[in-house]
Amino acid sequence: MTHPHSKVYLVGGGPGDPGLITLRGAQCLARADAVLYDYLVNPRILQHAPAQAQLICLGRHGRDRIVPQAEINQRMVGLARQGKTVVRLKGGDPVIFAHAAEEIAALEAAEIAYEIVPGITAALAAGSYAGIPLTQGDAASAVALVTGHERDDKPTSSLDYPALAAFPGTLVFYMGVTTIAHWSAQLLAAGKSAETPAAIVRRCSWPDQETIRCTLGALAAQVAGRRLRPPALVIVGPVAALKSRVDWFAQRPLVGTRVLATRAAHLADPLTSALEELGAHVVSQPAIEIGPPDDWGPVDQALNELARYDWLVFSSANGVRAMLDRLVSSRDVRALAPVKLAAIGPGTAEELARYHLRADLVPGEYRAEALAAALNETVAPRSRLLLVRASRGREVLSEQLAAAGHHVDQVVAYSSSDVAAPAADVAEQLRAGCIDWVTVSSSAIARSLAQLFGEDLKTVRLASISPVTTSTLKELGLSPAAEAKSYTLTGLVDAILLAEAADPSPRGRA
Repeated sequence: MTHPHSKVYLVGGGPGDPGLITLRGAQCLARADAVLYDYLVNPRILQHAPAQAQLICLGRHGRDRIVPQAEINQRMVGLARQGKTVVRLKGGDPVIFAHAAEEIAALEAAEIAYEIVPGITAALAAGSYAGIPLTQGDAASAVALVTGHERDDKPTSSLDYPALAAFPGTLVFYMGVTTIAHWSAQLLAAGKSAETPAAIVRRCSWPDQETIRCTLGALAAQVAGRRLRPPALVIVGPVAALKSRVDWFAQRPLVGTRVLATRAAHLADPLTSALEELGAHVVSQPAIEIGPPDDWGPVDQALNELARYDWLVFSSANGVRAMLDRLVSSRDVRALAPVKLAAIGPGTAEELARYHLRADLVPGEYRAEALAAALNETVAPRSRLLLVRASRGREVLSEQLAAAGHHVDQVVAYSSSDVAAPAADVAEQLRAGCIDWVTVSSSAIARSLAQLFGEDLKTVRLASISPVTTSTLKELGLSPAAEAKSYTLTGLVDAILLAEAADPSPRGRA
């Protein structure tokens, strides 16, 4: 019997850019107990799934075993029968050359409830990202999506090449790179002109997208000469000759730049998103891990005694999340009414705003010394202040406030620890010179990176978020190539942009 609460979602993950997942697709991932995903899916999309979800890769070409379709069906049905909510995550759209019919048949035979969630298929994305309109009033009033690789067990081809050669519009071939010599020859033999414009779009919407424009007759030679490998699709028809004056995708300022983002996993997204929007290829390797404190007792005691304090002082967004999540889980947010709130910078103030709280004080310069100075100028003499902090960090803030005569208590609201070892593929990319920039957004991250990568850090450009972080890097024998003028993530991105504009040499681009 099928479990009454089990359900399978066939979700299209889009062509590559993680921002192209649909809202419904993200909602389904957020409730998943298990995710079966294709290698073409951008791993960042998996961040929508719960931390405890079972993530099952179905194989990567050239790296490990590709799971056969029959086995995928069995795994999908087996997980659902265990009462799990299952997401079958596919690149592109689930019903465009993605074996949806076989999977639906397996689910219906097992009497398992399912839902199909559309995704942006590669052809539609390629038209937008490569600047090739698939339809155009004068050149193409129809589009045909064609497989370039039919199943090996089919006795004869289902493709009518004479009809395709005469098709009055645009042909888009999926999975056709390895068979391009065959199907392009068939089109030519059926009467399609060798001079018909064509374009190969490889890794559509990924930061390293490549577009090659040629003609139908030259396609096979282009693929062979460049040794092009999947994923790629081919657009054939007059529209392939159309070209916008401005290539919006290729002209973004960080196109071709590879950046290693090193913040804790749950914190990296705003920085990653900003860099990717500018065209960068972002590789993620957290240098530190953020977790709960060893003992919640001191936090709970501090929350019970908030009325004793004049100011509650946050030196990080992590502290805001940890403290306020603990507060609202068992208490009323009105417990904060007696205290004023101080934040070390705009990022921390923005985190307060997510809880509908406004910081009463944010210093003009975003570091502990400036926060201490601002508090000493603002608060009444001998005030009582509660500092929310990590399990490690500088004592500057508490020391300067205490020296000014204030009563200062500190509470550890979250733990910060170094990541023990980097992912093997990330370490290899850095060692091989495939990384241009490494972001360093705190002194703790700087020290952890030195332990993780050692001398390899001297082969890349380091972007520091502040003078304090720069000082730590220099103590470690490392010299940053860029330092943020505004000590925020936006300032860090701006520093990379300025440095790239001054020296765009492709040190690590592959």
